[in-house]
Amino acid sequence: METSVGIASTPDALDFTVDNVEKALHQLYYDPNIENKNLAQKWLMQAQVSPQAWQFCWALLSPDKVPEIQYFGASALHTKISRYWSDIPTDQYESLKSQLFSQIACFSSGSKMVLTRLCVALASLALNTMPEAWPGAVAEMVRVFQEEGGGVDGRARCLALLELLTVLPEEFQTSRLPQYRKGQVRGALGREWGSVCPLLQQLLRRTDSPGAVKARVLRCLSSWVLLDVPLNESEGLVHDCFSALSDPELFDTAVEAIVNAISQPDSQRTLLEQVDHWQSFLALVNMIMFCTGIPGHYPVNETTSSLTLTFWYTLQDEIMSFESEKQAVYLQVYRPVYFQLVDVLLHKAQFPSDQEYASWSSDEKEQFRIYRVDISDTLMYVYEMLGAELLSNLYDKLGRLLTNTEQPTSWQHTEALLYGFQSIAETIDVNYSDVIPGLIGLIPRININNVQLADTVMFTIGALAEWLADHPVMLSSVLPLVLQALGNPDLSVSSVSTLKKICRECKYDLPPYATNIVAVSQEVLIKQIHKTSQCMWLMQALGFLLSALPVEDILRNLHSLITPYIQQLEKLADETPNPSNKLAIIHILGLLSNLFTTLDISKQDDESADGSAPPVKATPPPPGPNPVVVVLQQVFALIQKVLSKWLNDSQVVEAVCAIFEKSVKTLLHDFAPMVSQLSEMLGQMYSTIPQASALDLTRQMVHIFASETDHFPPIKALFELVTSVTLSIFQQGPRDHPDIVDSFMQLQAQALKRKPDLFLSENLDVKAVFHCGILSLKFPEAPTVKSTCLFFTELLPHCLDVPPLARVVQEDGKLLVQAVLEGIGGGASRNLMDQFAEVLFSLNKNCFSLLAVWLKEALQPPGFPSSRITPEQKDNFSQQILRERVNKRRVKDIVKEFTLLCRGLHGTEYAAEY
Repeated sequence: METSVGIASTPDALDFTVDNVEKALHQLYYDPNIENKNLAQKWLMQAQVSPQAWQFCWALLSPDKVPEIQYFGASALHTKISRYWSDIPTDQYESLKSQLFSQIACFSSGSKMVLTRLCVALASLALNTMPEAWPGAVAEMVRVFQEEGGGVDGRARCLALLELLTVLPEEFQTSRLPQYRKGQVRGALGREWGSVCPLLQQLLRRTDSPGAVKARVLRCLSSWVLLDVPLNESEGLVHDCFSALSDPELFDTAVEAIVNAISQPDSQRTLLEQVDHWQSFLALVNMIMFCTGIPGHYPVNETTSSLTLTFWYTLQDEIMSFESEKQAVYLQVYRPVYFQLVDVLLHKAQFPSDQEYASWSSDEKEQFRIYRVDISDTLMYVYEMLGAELLSNLYDKLGRLLTNTEQPTSWQHTEALLYGFQSIAETIDVNYSDVIPGLIGLIPRININNVQLADTVMFTIGALAEWLADHPVMLSSVLPLVLQALGNPDLSVSSVSTLKKICRECKYDLPPYATNIVAVSQEVLIKQIHKTSQCMWLMQALGFLLSALPVEDILRNLHSLITPYIQQLEKLADETPNPSNKLAIIHILGLLSNLFTTLDISKQDDESADGSAPPVKATPPPPGPNPVVVVLQQVFALIQKVLSKWLNDSQVVEAVCAIFEKSVKTLLHDFAPMVSQLSEMLGQMYSTIPQASALDLTRQMVHIFASETDHFPPIKALFELVTSVTLSIFQQGPRDHPDIVDSFMQLQAQALKRKPDLFLSENLDVKAVFHCGILSLKFPEAPTVKSTCLFFTELLPHCLDVPPLARVVQEDGKLLVQAVLEGIGGGASRNLMDQFAEVLFSLNKNCFSLLAVWLKEALQPPGFPSSRITPEQKDNFSQQILRERVNKRRVKDIVKEFTLLCRGLHGTEYAAEY
């Protein structure tokens, strides 16, 4: 289909006709060209919110249209009602309501997807009109659909009514009603439950109700209980759900309805507090325990058990919220239940037999993985209630399993128990636990004959890395297992991440093992056993490890570790650039970056959380150059050679910059010997082909070294050079380089923060930089605008102490005010309003009298910053802004309010997002 219907360009209002909408939908669904599809999508979104939508949406619902077209008509109706409710005149509510009722009746035996959208549209209308304009909305819905007529059979009418009643609470949950309305509507819906509950009960109890109707009833109940409707009013209905459990077709839906009903906080108060009903509540808890532990493997044989997990969270929250005496009574009853739950969960977490698992699809395996993560989270939560006894319990079971020579144990059973340990140890401090030494002692006894078991052993050791740091004598038991696993590509992620954790947490206890760790790591790197990201983690692990060694040992190890890569890089630097040697270069540069990220001999990362002194074993850094600097100086010429060949490739430039950026971040002032040569190289790089990564590295250098007298000259020269090169990009047209503009603005903001003296230089065109900022405020990319607002909020306070900045603000501040108002008036995304408010606040704080004049002049022209704003509203906005010189939060609120007025969204559903 050609794009001549006005879809290719921005259409005027006349283009939104039924014909054109149908053509656009055809283009969206059937045109093979992705650009045409995108154009159609954009155009249709505009059509949906246009005033013409009221005309074409009803026409698109005509019975002779295909369901895709009818669906768009129904969606347009929902959009108009939910988002532009304030546009609908009050006197049209009734006709809109009756039209929707009759359309739902027509579609009750038509397309299900169209029926659902129409029900959602009527639900949205109900939420906007209840309780004042449409009191008893739900009762009326029930009455209308129970009346005979319209040529629609009773079953179809019943299903349509249930669909409408199901989507009503769902629409409420996702609606953007203002907060005060939400409260009113929630109350009204709560009162309407009295009309819904008896209907659902009647349909569930009738023996002649078809399965589809009963399933929809259960879904409807699930939807309503999320509104916290009082359970005591629907106890009978929940009992009826239990009887539905005997029907295999309804089992999953019934479990979900029951769990949702009794997982509501109010219902458990209801249930827990009725002490005389303890037995029946415990029976209910046991029923849910059965559903949690339902036989079969998730998700292949069953999908119910995952639905019950929230129940256990909610019940635990309730019990733990009681005051201590009452809590003790409840814990006596429920602790054994939760220990049973742990057994059930670990049983459900077990892998199936190898043969069965091999037959699962990749999607089933992924669902099972996610299910195990949910179980892990539940175990971690349950630990809060059961405490150390839970670990002892798991340890006893594992001990019995591994020492029982009579009965052969399945690897699945061992793996699940270890998984339980790992789940808890990963996030909870187990340092005090007296069972961990025993656990570490048991690990070498495990017969690891399977990848899943080996993975879990690795992750369990990794989870205990902090414990090992406090008990280094146990390292010799587990480190050989980890190093052995490093050579197995199937255990890549678990073995490398575990080694990294051990090297990070236990580095001061690893020197005796360092030679062995480096040798094994080098071997697996040379054999290319691991994928790129694991190679990078391995280098980080080695960086941690080397940090704790004497400098001469660090240099010796670095030499043996890096030399093969340097030789490879020398060879690659002589080759003509092509895609495969590019990947190899980026890989080697990445390895160096990751090594230098963690190789830190300063001991600074060993300070305790409260900032107190580092541990006793920390010593002052040794004299002489930092080992990383020694290596960087040795390879500097080679890196320059690589750059000269690849200067126009942003990924290679980025990889080079990353080496230095990571080193600067880690070494801080120890990087000093390289400042001069790196500044020179950066300047040459950026002058030849400007790239954002070079600006980001310059910003890092300014942050650390601009305030140091010795390093100020090279930093100043680099800052002036990159500023001048970027200004020439702005003259040629910066729109194609939003990343450069973003990084440039961040650099300027950093310079203002760390060393405003840089702006005193005669070689810096401050006025041009200011104008670039004003241009950047109008970029469509939000990150760029954020960085630019940061630049202005850093610049304005220096009006007082940096004369060139004072001059430019005095001369051109009005342009800044205009640009900010333009953004607030609708030129920029609403998500940026806080940033614009910060600029206004800073202007008010630092240039108050000028701002009063600029606001008055800028807001003078009619229609600016929006045609929807009256002169009174502009005056009011100015006065409110000028009044607030202390409360930044208040300025943000004023700006948000004003932007909604400018966009015609004030008082709409969109406003509720704020």
